[in-house]
Formats: sequence, structure tokens, C-alpha cells
Amino acid sequence: MTAQRHVSLIGAPTDVGAGARGASMGPEALRVAGLVAALEAHGVDVVDRGNLAGPTNPWRPAVDGYRHLDEVTAWCHAVHDAVHAELQAARMPIVLGGDHSLAIGSIGAVARHCREAGKKLRVLWLDAHADFNTSVLTPSGNLHGMPVAVLCGHGPRALVEIAGAAPALLPRQIRQIGIRSVDPGEKRFVHEAGLEVFDMRYIDEHGMRHAMELALATLDANTHLHVSFDVDFLDPEIAPGVGTTVPGGPTYREAQLCMEMIADTGRLASLDVMELNPALDVRNRTAVLAVDLIESLFGKSTLMRRG
Repeated sequence: MTAQRHVSLIGAPTDVGAGARGASMGPEALRVAGLVAALEAHGVDVVDRGNLAGPTNPWRPAVDGYRHLDEVTAWCHAVHDAVHAELQAARMPIVLGGDHSLAIGSIGAVARHCREAGKKLRVLWLDAHADFNTSVLTPSGNLHGMPVAVLCGHGPRALVEIAGAAPALLPRQIRQIGIRSVDPGEKRFVHEAGLEVFDMRYIDEHGMRHAMELALATLDANTHLHVSFDVDFLDPEIAPGVGTTVPGGPTYREAQLCMEMIADTGRLASLDVMELNPALDVRNRTAVLAVDLIESLFGKSTLMRRG
């Protein structure tokens, strides 16, 4: 089985949901790192739709527990509409972020598409953070720490209902991988919601292979697999170009295995690449690594594998 071979790149150059500036430059860094050519080398038909437009970052403090809610909502609506259009055209959308609040728009659109098409949905959330904060729990008000909670129905109505039916996701549809930084109140909320989390301790004890086997279990031909890849999922020793580095993440080989096992399912149907911050990178090495890992999602491996 192989992944969808018709891909559309959608740039979302904003950092309105983040606590540090710079993720707005992420889409261009991925292009400079050769993403289009890398995918085309694997026989993928790639169309780069360019960058979406949205409000600039006002860099204001939080209001009622949310920073830049109106601006984040505008960007998420733009992402939602662009992603939904590509899915309707039977193309695979790859959203080039931008901060991870944008996943509210992209996954909202994927959930809407799955409802319309009668498909099951599985979301793999590759991240150092659970992103399950609310306006009450958040220490910062930054919406890039809240997208999973919002998608599960816990957040401002303007975002929770972005794709129509709310919530967009049920906790049982999500598998979180690589988690190693969770705020205290958020930790309790993750347990209460019943999110399935393969944190770094689990990966240390049982290995990436076992974690991915469980995360990918029960996928079938009627399952749409969405991967939301926050670049801070990776260990900052190999991926310094992110705004919220957390030591102790997956190694290069663990990350490659993760991506190769996703590719082996043949079910990947949409992808986010989020939180790449070139302002904090070293000679674009994090973007180059991200492109390398995306290639693995599309079948790059050390040896040919029998299908």
C-alpha cells in the first residue's frame, strides 16, 4: 500500500497562536529545504498552493484566558476552507505551519470530510506537548497549547464549531506520541478525557516500534489517517529550530521508524507540519530534517520493502 500520490501544499505563515515569534517563516523554510523536489522524487504529484493570507500578529496579552483569539480564529477558518477544498478534490493536503493552533482548522476540515464521506478518522499527534490546555488551565493563554482540547469540544465556541458539528474529535480518535511536557492542570484533564498517550517514558520502556504498533492498530481501508507533526516532537539536539524545545525527545532513528511505520499502513491522507521556527534554527537544519522525515512518510526507506 502507498500513500496518496496527489499532494497539495498549503502554507499558513503565522505565529499568532504561539508564545515566540518566528513560526510564520516555517513554510518558506520547508520550501527552501527542498520539500517539493523531495516529494516529486518519490513519484508524488505536488501542487504548491502558496501561502494563505490572514491577520498579522498583534503581540498582545491574553484576554479571558486567550491570546489573539480573533486572529487565530481567522487563520483557522482559512486553513479549514483550504484543506476541505483539497480533500473534496481527492488530493492530500499538507499544511505547512505556522504554529500548532492551526491544527484546529486543518483537523476540523478533515473531521468534516470524514463525516461527509462516511469514513473513520484516526489522528496521530506527534508532539512534545499534549496541547490539551483550556483558558482556565493555561499558564500563558497561547492557543497553540490548546488545539487538542478545542477539537475535543473544550474551548471558545468560535473555534470549537469551526467545522460545523462539535466536537470535531472524540478522544478515542487521537493517539499522542512523544509527549514529555504537560502542565499540572492539563495532566489531570488529559486523564479525565481518556486521551491515549504514548509519552517518552512509554517509548523509553517499550520502544517506538511497540508504541506505533498500538497507535496504528485497527486501521482499515475506511480509515482516514491524519498526522499532525509538531517539529518539537523531535529531540532539540537534532531539531533546534522550534520555539518550545523540550529535551529528551525521539532520536533521528526513532523518528524515522515512526514515519516509516506510518508509511507502511498506506493510510496517510492528510498532514500538518507545524512549529518550525527558522529564527531559532541553525543553517535551516531543522527544516532539512523535517523534509527528510516527510520523505519517509512517502516511502523513503533504507531498503526496498515488500508490500
